[in-house]
Amino acid sequence: MNKLPLIVIVMLIAAGSVFAQTAPDAAELTRLLNEFLAGASRGDAAIHDRFWADDLIYTRSAGRRVTKADVLRDVRNAPPPKPGAPATIYTAEDIRIQQYGDTAIVAFRLVATTDSGGTKSVANLLNSGAFVKRNGKWQVVNWQSTRMPRTEDESISEVAVVVHALNQSFLTPDQTKLNSLIDPNFVWSRDDNEPLGRTLLIDDLTAGKLKFARPETAKIIVSIYGETAVVRGWLLKERTAGKPQALLYMLTLVNQVDGWKAVALHSSSRDSDPK
Repeated sequence: MNKLPLIVIVMLIAAGSVFAQTAPDAAELTRLLNEFLAGASRGDAAIHDRFWADDLIYTRSAGRRVTKADVLRDVRNAPPPKPGAPATIYTAEDIRIQQYGDTAIVAFRLVATTDSGGTKSVANLLNSGAFVKRNGKWQVVNWQSTRMPRTEDESISEVAVVVHALNQSFLTPDQTKLNSLIDPNFVWSRDDNEPLGRTLLIDDLTAGKLKFARPETAKIIVSIYGETAVVRGWLLKERTAGKPQALLYMLTLVNQVDGWKAVALHSSSRDSDPK
């Protein structure tokens, strides 16, 4: 078998490295990426159609593999956003591009900033895509997204902000804010009444049927388990007569792309205000 001289191998490797790093179409690919993220932020189906190739393979951060048809169906079937609903803006940081002729790899950090009634949360994901140039047009044939883990301190800080906003909304009910902070499948399990879902909870709060004496707990304990948080503390619920009722509660939140959401609340009554 003929063997290439070592100097030839080194030259070929160096040439390939330089070719990949120069990325002559980097400016165009960066523009396409930023235009796509702006369109994705507003749910623009047309821009999704232009960005993804028909033979796309997309592995989502949640572990689901989808096609272009799946992506377009999800975008087109999404209901129009309601006034005051959480809005997520997508931007790209740390963009790295390697080009190999009519193929390019674009890697970046996706920053998803969600505004839920004035409470902002930020998720960071590492994304990378394989672009192929066909008939003079770049499109994505493969995409991979991986959520970057938060530190425990970052998660505790974010959860504390959400709990504070939720407590304030319990004191002075704000339907829009409550909807943005509470998951649609939320259930409140109470030891003295039937379980309460999100819709009935918000209805009772806004109608004044359910009132709390103060928005903040005396102390809360936050425990983080990956993308799930458990908050333990106290609430004081007003009564029609007599002293407020002290409720020992355990609140469960799940971190979604658009921020932490309350998914379950369990409470039990106590005779006196906690000290």
